[in-house]
Amino acid sequence: MNVVIVAGVVITVLTFVPVFLQLRKHPRGLLILFFAEMWERFSYYGMRGILIFYLTQHFLFDDATATAQYGAYTTLVYLLPLVGGILADRYLGTRKAIAFGALLLVAGHLTMAVESHPAQQVLTYHGQKYEFVTQGRGGDQKVQIKVGSAAYDFGPRSDGGIVIKNLPTASPIPADLPNSEIKLSVEKRDPLYLNVFYLALSLIIMGVCFLKANISSLVGQLYTQADPRRDSGFILYYYGINLGSFWAAILCGYLGQTVGWWAGFGLAGLGMLAGFVVFVLGRPLLQGKGEPPEPELLAKPVAGPLTREHIIYILAILGLGLVYLLVQHNALVGILLGIGAVSVLAYVGVHLFTKSDKQERERTFLALFLVMGAVMFWTLFEQAGSSLNLFAQRNTELGLVAHAITTNVFGTPVFIGTQAMKDAATLLPGTFWIDMGFTASQTQSFNAGFILLFAPIFAALWLFLGARGRDPSPMVKFGLALAQVGVSFLLLVWGASFHDAAFRVPLIFLAGTYLLQTTGELCLSPVGLSQISKLAPPVLVSTMLAVWFLANSGGLYAAAFIAKLAGTKTVGGQVLDPAAALATSVGVFSNIGWAAIALGVVFLALSPFLKHWAHGANDTGPVPTEHGV
Repeated sequence: MNVVIVAGVVITVLTFVPVFLQLRKHPRGLLILFFAEMWERFSYYGMRGILIFYLTQHFLFDDATATAQYGAYTTLVYLLPLVGGILADRYLGTRKAIAFGALLLVAGHLTMAVESHPAQQVLTYHGQKYEFVTQGRGGDQKVQIKVGSAAYDFGPRSDGGIVIKNLPTASPIPADLPNSEIKLSVEKRDPLYLNVFYLALSLIIMGVCFLKANISSLVGQLYTQADPRRDSGFILYYYGINLGSFWAAILCGYLGQTVGWWAGFGLAGLGMLAGFVVFVLGRPLLQGKGEPPEPELLAKPVAGPLTREHIIYILAILGLGLVYLLVQHNALVGILLGIGAVSVLAYVGVHLFTKSDKQERERTFLALFLVMGAVMFWTLFEQAGSSLNLFAQRNTELGLVAHAITTNVFGTPVFIGTQAMKDAATLLPGTFWIDMGFTASQTQSFNAGFILLFAPIFAALWLFLGARGRDPSPMVKFGLALAQVGVSFLLLVWGASFHDAAFRVPLIFLAGTYLLQTTGELCLSPVGLSQISKLAPPVLVSTMLAVWFLANSGGLYAAAFIAKLAGTKTVGGQVLDPAAALATSVGVFSNIGWAAIALGVVFLALSPFLKHWAHGANDTGPVPTEHGV
């Protein structure tokens, strides 16, 4: 029994009841979007939580390649909603776009469950090859070098070479191997399954293109402009997102790193299938929201029997080929990101200066300024899936107990400890094991778990302050968010001084880092979603929400560059020098932490001067009398 799963059940039960009570005060459609997006995020974060380990431990990419690959994927995931938002605004409507995207996501996540044999690391010395043998996954992974018929542990040399431990004197290779005399390479990386992997990523990216921005836009359509429940509704919706990602990290992460990668990815796919079913069955609760702007135009044949709707779907399928190529090349993704940013800002700019008045322009400029702050925030926050995930595996003590406990409950022997403690112990037959350790990917549940605890509190807080005219301006909330994410990394820098002999930092510091990032996220992300939907001109709502996700995309691209700086040398998917890995991470975390704090101060200082650009968009009125769910 995994204690993390038990804790997850307790947290869910305690937090869902007050959230459900608040949902009853909101439009009925929020409930269906809440559960549909919950399952979509379960699939996305379930896959994302183990992706960096799949790249470094299964395909044996080095840190630089793996983080670039991870960055290309995550950047495209948040870049292509620009296209999906525009297509929904002009042709499909948000409901059809969401349904089509969900189908692509189901196909993509289930394709991720197709797993090949792992790649093989090889050391070449004076023309002779020696294989590394691997057992386990995640933090339990053990890598040894095979010399003759035996396998041996190894460690680092100061020059980047390796030292083979307990190697017999008569062996055909010396124990001390300078970096200049060895060559490390990867063999048996199956190209067929690598291409299946890239196809799966492409399907997921294209699915998110049609779903992500549009489902958030549909939430905004449920409320009138002056509805004081709006910010609260977005935070409750955000709770649903994080309920899905919380259980994704716990279950998909656990299965992926203990049972098999296929199990973690497969469960994520089943979650997405559940999200599609919920959305389709819940259509009546949307009360006609999100339908195509011109149904007749969409259904009119334009090429034989093919309608505009058919052509959009066909072009999306053909577009998978382009995405398939892009996801393999981070540099090309960066170019596309730049083109996308310039194009969408030009599209918005033309509308503002040809069809908008001064009030609409200033509101939109305020929204774009918030987007700029979000780029910096996501650059740091999105270290979670890459550098922080690897830090959890390599430099964090993931056990909840220092020593194993053996006891007896109603005649049944019970062993309380981590996997490593269990492996080192001799247990009686029938012993019940309580696993007191996290897998590295399960630490991703910290952020989502804290949101489950604090989202209802923040939702009630903003509603309480808003009703009294004392709600902080969005600029203030963004400044606080940036400062908190900066402090979160400085907390890890401090925690590094408490590392143990294996250069592992106590888990409490990583948990504290995610706590500060979570409170910062609650000040920025749901508030940002709500602000974009308030500040954008009605005809640009989905497009501006896509711009919001462009900020995520830009942040994720920059995040991959920072994660690359925090990378270290690995052999067989295992870090070679834990001390060097810790020192490198601490240096990077210190620099980005102070930079975020400085930017947060700038936002706080500018807040009094820019808040009037909202032109009353944040003013509230009485709560509508529409019945809730």
